[in-house]
Amino acid sequence: MHERVVPLSVFLKRMIGSAGLALGMLVIALLIGIAGYHWIAGLDLIDSLLEASMILGGMGPINPLTTTNAKIFASVYALFSGVVFIALMGLLLTPVAHRLLHKFHVKDSE
Repeated sequence: MHERVVPLSVFLKRMIGSAGLALGMLVIALLIGIAGYHWIAGLDLIDSLLEASMILGGMGPINPLTTTNAKIFASVYALFSGVVFIALMGLLLTPVAHRLLHKFHVKDSE
């Protein structure tokens, strides 16, 4: 069964949908980090935003953490951020990979 590759407009709609979903996941992950750094680590909202953004972006921490609970939260959030990054890349690359596989007529081995 060889179906034609969908038109570029359909592909772009799929990419926009994936990007929208990825952006939503990114915002949720960022809000989790902001809340944790604000309430657990005691940082103000701007410092919490900076800290969560840096960890989520893979850059590393900015502010020193002094309490044990803050350090545990930062560890868990860093691991969570790594998983979020992998999930977001998968979400963004899925339409591209699907189009390439379809274009080259790669079939599933059943």
